[in-house]
This record gives sequence, C-alpha cells and structure tokens, in this order.
Amino acid sequence: MTVKQALGIAVCILAAALAPRVTHAQQIWLPAACDIKPGHQLVNSGMQSLKSAFTTKFADQKTKDLKDAERVLTQAVTTGKQEKNPAAWYYLGRYYMMAEDLGAADSALSKALALAPACKDDIALYRRQAWVPVFNAGVQAWQAGQSDSAIASFRRANQIYQAEPMGFVYIANLFVSREEPDSALRKTNAAKYHTDSTVYATRMDSAAKYFRLAAAAASDPKYTRDRRDALFNVARVYHSVKRYDEAIVAYHEYLAPTNYPNDVQAMAGLAGLYMLRDNRDSATALYNKILDRADSASADDLFGAAGSILNAIPSSPDTATMDGDCAKAAKKKTPALTIRQIAARCAPAAADTMRKYHTLTDPQYHLVAKAYQAGLAKNPYSRDALYNLAGVSYLIGDSANVLPLAQRLYAIDPMNRTTLAKMAGGWQLMAKKDSVLRYLTVAEALPVEVTVGSFAPGEQGATLDGLITNFHAKASTPIAVMFEFLDGKGNVVAAAFQDAPALDAGANQSFKLKSDKPGILAWRYNAIWVGMTDKQLVAAWGRPKQTNSTVTGAGSQEQWVYGDFGPFVYVEGGIVRSYQTSKN
Repeated sequence: MTVKQALGIAVCILAAALAPRVTHAQQIWLPAACDIKPGHQLVNSGMQSLKSAFTTKFADQKTKDLKDAERVLTQAVTTGKQEKNPAAWYYLGRYYMMAEDLGAADSALSKALALAPACKDDIALYRRQAWVPVFNAGVQAWQAGQSDSAIASFRRANQIYQAEPMGFVYIANLFVSREEPDSALRKTNAAKYHTDSTVYATRMDSAAKYFRLAAAAASDPKYTRDRRDALFNVARVYHSVKRYDEAIVAYHEYLAPTNYPNDVQAMAGLAGLYMLRDNRDSATALYNKILDRADSASADDLFGAAGSILNAIPSSPDTATMDGDCAKAAKKKTPALTIRQIAARCAPAAADTMRKYHTLTDPQYHLVAKAYQAGLAKNPYSRDALYNLAGVSYLIGDSANVLPLAQRLYAIDPMNRTTLAKMAGGWQLMAKKDSVLRYLTVAEALPVEVTVGSFAPGEQGATLDGLITNFHAKASTPIAVMFEFLDGKGNVVAAAFQDAPALDAGANQSFKLKSDKPGILAWRYNAIWVGMTDKQLVAAWGRPKQTNSTVTGAGSQEQWVYGDFGPFVYVEGGIVRSYQTSKN
C-alpha cells in the first residue's frame, strides 16, 4: 500500500489478488502434526470418523461420518470429562471447519492452543486452509461490486484466521467507500447504530476499527509495510471527515517512539491539525522537524508537507471591507469629515491588521518554500511544486527566484495559460515590460490550452490525464502534443504523442496516457501544429538533430529531423507546413 495524497487514505484494493488455493497434497488427511494424542476412546473415535469423512467419495457416508464425529467429540468435552484434553478440542475444531462453522471452529481451536501451545503452527495451518476459500469469495464479491457480500465473506474469513492483514484491510477500505448511513437510525436503534453493521455503522468508525485489526494482524515482519499503512490510515480516516480529536490521538499513536516517529506525512498531518487548533508553536516545531529530516524523506512526502502547511495558513484579511466599514462609521459619527481625514483615521487600523497577519504567516510561508525547495532537490520536474513555489516566492518577496521558477515551469508546461501568467509575473518583478507583454501575447495566441488534470506515478509506470481546450471564438487547428515521462534526473523514460483534431470554439478533448516503464517521477510536453513559426518550433523543440533541404521550381523546403521520439517537420518560408509523428 502506498500513500500519495496529503489527505488521502492508503488504499490497497487496487488489483485484488486471490489467495493461493490449498494444493492437492494439503487435502490428504493428516492427524495432528504436533505432539498430542487422542488419549481417550471418544476422542479417538471422533478422529477416525473425521478421517473417514475426509477421505470417502460418497456424500451420504461423509454426512454420517461428520454427524458421528460431532456427537462423540461433543460428548468428550462435556460428559466425557475431556475438557482438558487438547486433542478433543483440536479435532472438534477440525470438525467445525469441515462443517464450515468458522465461529465454532475458532472457539474450539483457541481452546486447543491454550492447552497445547506447541500446536501453534499446526493449528495455524488449518486455520489458513479454512480462510483461503472464504477470503477469495470476498475478493470475488468485491470485484463484482457486491460490497455487502464481500464484507460478510471477509468477516467470516477473519473469524478463523487473523495472522494476515489483508482480510481486515479489505473490509476497512470497503467501509471507507460506502455511503454514510441515515443518522435517523440512531433514534430507532441507537445501540446497533454504533456497531460495525453494514446497515447502521458510521463508516469511518468501522474503517478505523478494521485498520487497527489489520495492524494487529501484521505482526510478521513481512507485513511491516502493511502494518505501517494500516496505522497511518486510522488517523487519515478521521482526518478526512474532520473528526480532529480522534485524528490527533491516532497521529500521536502512529508517531510514538515504538512505531514511526519520523514519518514526514504523519508529522505534516498532525501539524496541520495543530494549526487548525491555533496551536502554532507545536505546528511550527513539527514542520521544522520535517525539514530537519528532508534528506531521508521522499519528494512526494516533502511536497505533501508543503501543501499541508500551505492549506493551514489563514487567508489574507479583507482590508477593503475593513476600510469601508471604518469609513461608514466615521462618517456617521462625524459627517463633516473629508475623504482625506477619513483615510487618515482608518488606514492605521488596516495597516496594523496586515502587519499582524504578516507577522503570523510569513514564517509559515518560508517553511512552505523550504519544503518545496527540499522536494524539488529530489524531483526537479514536479509541475505543481514549481507552480506553488513560484507563487509562494512572490508572496514572501523572494522576487529573484520567481522568474527562474517560472522558466522551469514553462519548460515543462508551455501551453497552459496559468504557466504563462507566472512567466509574465516573473518578468514584471524584473521590470521588463516588453517581456511581460510578450508572454501575455503568447498566452492569447496559443492555438489551444493543455491542462494536465492528474498524474499518478507508481512503482511500475505512471498514468496522466487531462484536457486540450479551444478557448477561442473560432475553430482551432489540429495539434500534436508529445508527452515525455521523466525520471528524477530529467531523463526520458518513455514518450507518447497525443493528437487533437480541430476543435470547435469552446470545445475540448480529454486524453489519458499510460506507461508501464518503472522509474517515472514527472512529465513534460512539447507541441507542434501547422502554422507555427520556425522560431516557435525552435523554442519548443530546440534545434533539430538533422536538416534536409529540398529545392524545386516552386521554392525550397526544409525537413527538420528531431530523432528519437521527436517528429519530422517540414518548414517552408519560416512556417511549419506539415509534420509526421511517431506512434511508438
């Protein structure tokens, strides 16, 4: 399981895998592998009946044998005075598993284990054998969209076997995705409402309950990551529905010295809640702790921390409204006041409000900038991080960095008008009016706008989707956009062209691209269209790797060859007349 979103929940139900089925060899009848003997005629008789039921090919014989086994083994642990005999409970538990009564099987096997701890591994083997088909039934029900049936199957599976976390994680995620039940049910059956009934439960309480059970079931070192994600999600489910008291408690539990005290995302989440509670000293201490550990944090963790800090910063006061209210009050009290006199009375209050606001928020914005800078040192091509850092740098007066950040952003996302606005703003800070006008003109001259809506990198590839929009009042020209998927050093891992036909005024076309190449962390794109100038072509694609000229009686034409993933472009008279793109 992985966590990517600052307020997201680590969801493992992505590609549901069935548990491996019991092999043929495991279906051979075996007595207890641990050192327990029947030790009594009733227990031995019950064991023999179970063996016969297991091996017979005849349904009626199996039914008879199972009834006999139940009768004599139940007699053994009741009137037969074998309640202290672990073998009696052991074989009774195995009977219940064959009868598919997993609750009774769990009870009997638990008593057997208490009397014979040496049988732990043997009992666990049979528990898991019973668990597998029921767990798989839950997965299949989930895949079919039958969430109630899936929850019921996973609950049955978890009754008999609790040594693996996945059954609990599935239920937790199913509750996360359910609709909240009608709160009116509290009045009709308040007690039942607070259980984890699929009808009555508050879904996040149920989700948190099963994430905790998943963490407890993940004691084996091979489930270390699952345990970590499950505990983290306890905090996240409460955080996501604004139940902040429970979220704070869960974050503290997760960040305890015996758990994961240096987890950057958890620290950022807890700090954000401290900010909401106006506990700014504690929040700032946590944010500084995050930055102190930047070397060991991932770029996504640092970007998430920056976003958490940014989201917790209060909005700037509306001083215009303050001035207006002050002016009305002053004029009402003293009608003879002039505009200058009113301004002299009201301006200091507004200025003092802004001074206090900046005293409070400037240190927080500086923390945001540091977090984004630390993340960009690990992933220099994150579009959103560059965009946000450029904005924050402007707010904190770091004007020298706004333009370089905007230029890096432009190299990644050149056909988005918000990117071009950042470029214009960066040049404005440098007092370069001609450059400001240039980029405002470029923004309006774009044939279409490209907007990347989501980007999801993973261990085995990445997906990217978005819109190509014609924002003009007339139809657009066809365009080809080449997206490159990058690693952390800017190397191209994969590339793909996305074509868009001529779009009517105001129309758009969605796109979705996918690569299965590992190591992808970021993206960038270039575009080409008929009618772009050779200067625009060079600005977007650089100089071609090869140029071929053709001279005819009608004039000359150049073929610009970009190689690798790039296009073949035909330029005549300084204008792109046609192009060819690779579909590989």
